[in-house]
Amino acid sequence: MRDDTETRPSRETSPRGRERGARRWPAVAAVLLALALTVVLLGRFVQLPGLGDLFASETRDRSGPAVLKSIQDMNRHEGALGTYQVVVDLEKDARFLPDAIRGTRTLYVANGSVSSYVDLSRLGADAVTVDEERTTATLRLPHAQLGDPALDPERSYAVSKQRGLLDRLGDLFSDNPASESAVHRLAAQHIGEAARESDLTIRAERNTTAMLQGLLRALGFEQVTVTYA
Repeated sequence: MRDDTETRPSRETSPRGRERGARRWPAVAAVLLALALTVVLLGRFVQLPGLGDLFASETRDRSGPAVLKSIQDMNRHEGALGTYQVVVDLEKDARFLPDAIRGTRTLYVANGSVSSYVDLSRLGADAVTVDEERTTATLRLPHAQLGDPALDPERSYAVSKQRGLLDRLGDLFSDNPASESAVHRLAAQHIGEAARESDLTIRAERNTTAMLQGLLRALGFEQVTVTYA
């Protein structure tokens, strides 16, 4: 007796079922990605109770030991050091877009210092003249110079940072979010300009003169003259 009953493939093993399952996975992945992005944006921009601990950061210092690259002999006398403070207000706008969409503005208080020194490494043979009795000495030195501005990271801080929506989203995928390198360069530039407009080099030459006169008088010289050319 022939069995006329057809054996139908189950839904799970039929080609149509497998095709539906293959189409379902991209949709599920897209939903999960959208949920994860929503949670991240809420934790970044909206202060909801309980999310602060979820996205709290922990700092670990994994730096290696410092490696000595070079040593340079410093044949100079630092006669003065100036300490400066500048408030940097740096704003970057995008054309045809409001600041709420694209643009940044950073208010930064920078504290730094600039040294003034007299370079003694290139003094010629005629830089020091001594009379026969060794009681009078004349020194001819180069004018004082200004060193590079040095920012104090412990006393410099950002007062406020305003960023547009696109800039905030860009920081999420950036390797260096909210970089302050441009603010640091601008602060160092302003501090250097302030040092050049001050009497820092005059003070350095005056203090260098006093140091050399005291040193040579302690060696027995009665009259010490220091000139700058």
